[in-house]
Formats: sequence, structure tokens, C-alpha cells
Amino acid sequence: MTPIVLQHGLFGFSDISVGKVRFSYFHRIDTALESLGHPVFVSRVHPTSSIETRARQLKMHILTQLRAIGKPKERVIIIAHSMGGLDARYMISKLRMADRVAALITLSTPHRGSPYADWCMKNLGKRMGGLKLVKLLHLDLQAIRDLTTEECDKFNGRIPNSPRVKYFSISGARPWHRMAPIFLHSYKIIEDIEGPNDGMVSVQSATWGEHLETWPCDHLHMVNRRLVPKLATRSGDVCDRYVKLLAHLKQDGCLISS
Repeated sequence: MTPIVLQHGLFGFSDISVGKVRFSYFHRIDTALESLGHPVFVSRVHPTSSIETRARQLKMHILTQLRAIGKPKERVIIIAHSMGGLDARYMISKLRMADRVAALITLSTPHRGSPYADWCMKNLGKRMGGLKLVKLLHLDLQAIRDLTTEECDKFNGRIPNSPRVKYFSISGARPWHRMAPIFLHSYKIIEDIEGPNDGMVSVQSATWGEHLETWPCDHLHMVNRRLVPKLATRSGDVCDRYVKLLAHLKQDGCLISS
């Protein structure tokens, strides 16, 4: 059974436990994929550091987990949300991991950057002195700079796809009135510049490799986190979408399920 790696995005985490309560970034998605028999590795990389730093941590995590299950030469499938897709692309291209990755599926990854990251750097950084405070507190927020449209344009110029790996992408989009309130500001900024988006990443920016489809989700709903009360029901669960992704990969010859 092909191992599946779930790679989180900006400000992400693997699992957090408080007493008997467990919080997972990929809410119930890991268990849904495990129920199919696949080993599932949920990554843990720096939440706000650079793409390069996170990519190196991702490589270490994958190789460690493969050794732990006794399959150090196995190829994995990476399903990466948001910035995680850029980490994975860097790792494959620059860290000699193309022979360990059969396919990469990116979910709402800003391959061409995010106008909202541009806005944050301009307004929170220079005008409000946010970057000075970050330096004063010795915080690592390089990720936000890495996600600007300018930096992602440079990134794409030096990080080519590997011919040994298959690349797929999923985008997300919703109309503003079905957007979680925390995304309304970013949604408007992105919509004015790039059109349909999930509150953080446009369909245009998320499209990479073979674009499979656009889910009717906001940025957090892509990982099964729902902040709109109307959608906090079973009908809003996206686990089945992930299961269908694996079925597509099997049909494409990227995945071994038995």
C-alpha cells in the first residue's frame, strides 16, 4: 500500500492533544485514508518559516517515517495544503526526492503567490511597523514574504517540475456570501485582482500540473475545518473527496492500494 503524506500549510501543525481531545490539521482526513489501508504520515514542519526550511524538514520527516515502517525506498503520495505544496515542490526539485515521490496533489496552493500576502507585506509590514516588531521578537515569518506574487514568480523560475513525478492540483472557490467571516477581507482583495478564490488563494494561482477540479470550499474547509454554521453538518465533510483523489491516482497508475 502506497504511503500517503499529508503536508500542512502556513500556521499549520500535525496533531495537538489536550487531555483526551485530539486536534488534527487535516480533520478526520488522516483516519479516512488510513481506513483504506494506507500508511499515513502527517507532517510537522515549522509553521511560519521559509519554503526551503520547511522543505528540508519535510524531507527528514518522510525519510524517517519510511524507515520506521521498514520501507526506506518506497515512493509516497504527497497531499499538500496551501503553502505545503510549495514546500513539496522545492523538496522534490532541489533536495533529490523525486525518486521518493510518485505524485504530488496540491490543495489551494498559491503557486503564483497571493495578492493578500502582497497586501500584508505592504500594509502590516512597512506602514504599521509589523516587520520591525517581528525582528525585535526574533520571530520567523519568512513564509509570508515567500508567498508574495513577486517571490513566487521567482520560485517558479528556479523550481521546475520533475519528469519523474506527477503533479495534480485542486483549487477552491466560493461566492463571498458563503465565505467564512475571517476570510471576507482577504477574499475581496484577491477577488479584485485574480477573481474566484477560497478566501486566501485564487483558482488561477492554485492551478498547477493537471488541474483536477475546483471544490466549493473556503481555505479551511479544504482540510475539513468549517467555520460557517450552515456547513457544520455531515454534508459539509470533505473526507470523501480525499478518498476519490486516491481512486483517481490508482486509476492513473500512481498508487498501489493492495
